[in-house]
Amino acid sequence: MIFYITGGERSGKSRYAQDLALSLSKTPKYIATSRVWDDDHRKRIDRHIADRDERWTSVEEEKVLSKMINPKDVVVIDCVTLWLTNFFVDTKNDIEKSLELAKSEFEKLLDIDATIIIISNEIGMGVHAQTEIGRKFTELQGWMNQHIAKHANKATMMVSGIPLTLK
Repeated sequence: MIFYITGGERSGKSRYAQDLALSLSKTPKYIATSRVWDDDHRKRIDRHIADRDERWTSVEEEKVLSKMINPKDVVVIDCVTLWLTNFFVDTKNDIEKSLELAKSEFEKLLDIDATIIIISNEIGMGVHAQTEIGRKFTELQGWMNQHIAKHANKATMMVSGIPLTLK
């Protein structure tokens, strides 16, 4: 089962995803996709880990998400935007290659008998990116969001902390 949860920044996506995971499992797994960019970022990550209680298993994985998910797991993947950033940076901002790699990894998730809750940002609904790289990344994010939503069993958009059912 794939749950797709999207929305803008600070829309309530993570809280909704975590509450959903806890309603489905007493011991969910949280996969953080953020690369550790510096010491301040490490502190922010550590605060996020501390926010989750002992029921959670926290795992950090930048790109190969499928290797972190076991059959019957209930998993929150947070988030697609940071996951795509890792591909985008590693391919030197190549949209096509990044999309190919991300789709290939996502396809592996579809074959795992687990409940996977995927969080993503809707970055294309905000201010138009000022840089070419920003615009390219917005395109990459939009295409990957469409791909995930198409294959998800359920899709929810968060607006001001309110979940709106898309499918």
